[in-house]
Amino acid sequence: MSDPVPLIHRDHLSRYRTRALRMGGDFFLHEEARAEIEDRLSMVNKAFTSPAIVTGFPELWSKWFPEARVVADDDVLDLKQGAHDLVIHAMSLHWANDPVGQLIQCNRALKPDGLMIAAFFGDQTLHELRACLGQAEAALLGGLSPRVLPMGELRDLGALLQRASFALPVADKSPHTVTYPSLKRLVTDLRAMGESNALGARHMTPSPKALFDLTEHLYQAHFAQDDRLVATFDLVFLTGWAPDESQPKPLMPGSAKHRLADALQAQEFKLPTDAAP
Repeated sequence: MSDPVPLIHRDHLSRYRTRALRMGGDFFLHEEARAEIEDRLSMVNKAFTSPAIVTGFPELWSKWFPEARVVADDDVLDLKQGAHDLVIHAMSLHWANDPVGQLIQCNRALKPDGLMIAAFFGDQTLHELRACLGQAEAALLGGLSPRVLPMGELRDLGALLQRASFALPVADKSPHTVTYPSLKRLVTDLRAMGESNALGARHMTPSPKALFDLTEHLYQAHFAQDDRLVATFDLVFLTGWAPDESQPKPLMPGSAKHRLADALQAQEFKLPTDAAP
């Protein structure tokens, strides 16, 4: 019996990341994620003394956070249990074969009341490219094949934090729109970010040129602005804390000691007792 095909081919992903660094890389969205993370950390009234970063680009993130322990985003993370008060999962969770497992490992690596921030692509990222490729492939080849990494919806991604037993979970996103003169330039940018197709089930044979010609034609027809192709990149941020007794907890239903109407200084009207249900 043959082994099941993994969602992500990690060897190919590693090769694409190495190629991106060799190309000089265009990590402008990594820089956006870093700025957003730094902004969020500045709003936390706590000093972090033992941070760790999980990323597929340790050379990049170690320059931005030189005081942090930077580890690769392998299936098994090289993090000791309870060793860190901050773990940043930087721009690689969308390539995880087991994203819940990654978050659980981050949680275990935190000290009580430690913070985890994960930044990665999700939600509507590259939905334009996915739609046009799918329509072109259905028209020319009679079916669909795995070409663009599936992206989790924000609501579902937020639920991962609860499954990983984080306290005070928060999920939000920062949308970014980038325009390109051609499909070729968009694909070049994806390669320069190490975001080429590393799906385990993808076809290994070359695709016909007509497929990409039709894809670009559809792109221009449906997702163009001033003759430039529009590409959406949603940076998703998951934030959660390692459980600790010092954290605020929700009150039990019915335990309130003051009326909401009094707090709002609002007049309260009671329904008539014979009102229809």
